Amino acid sequence: GTMSGPIRPFERSLPMQLMRAREAVMARFRPHLNARNLSDQQWRIIRALSETDALEIVELSGRCCIHPASLSRMLPALEQEGLVKRHNHARDQRRSVMSLTVRGRRLFREMGPESEAIYAALARDIGAARLSQLYAMLDALIATLEQPAIVNRKMRPRKTRVAKVASRARSARSKR
Repeated sequence: GTMSGPIRPFERSLPMQLMRAREAVMARFRPHLNARNLSDQQWRIIRALSETDALEIVELSGRCCIHPASLSRMLPALEQEGLVKRHNHARDQRRSVMSLTVRGRRLFREMGPESEAIYAALARDIGAARLSQLYAMLDALIATLEQPAIVNRKMRPRKTRVAKVASRARSARSKR
């Protein structure tokens, strides 16, 4: 359909508001991470691995919201620090599985109390009930927008002629 009227103001752009909210929250956590020389992404990797024995790269990527190629570039530094280790998949030797080392688990445990103190301060500043509502609203937003049925066919970008040709070439190559 056609739009009636101008596009919404930049401040009312949902992706921008979510990014600004994320930055405001991360501003509370970054000094804690920086004190351990950890980036936001490195901490997300440690956090995700702390809740499981091991994860395949693709699953770790999804949980951390880090592109697999970027994740593959980050992991060697964490391996060199002795925080994570790479194993071959039990049934498929081509696939890698990542897990925290004893040192990685110790770092996670040591950082836990300070992280929980930051969460407690957030709850005090925002209000525990409002924070709980925020979690519920974000969960609902994610659940709704991740449903494939919600993706309206008309809203998907149409493939250009160049993209169609490239797609056909890829599928032809894969059939060889």
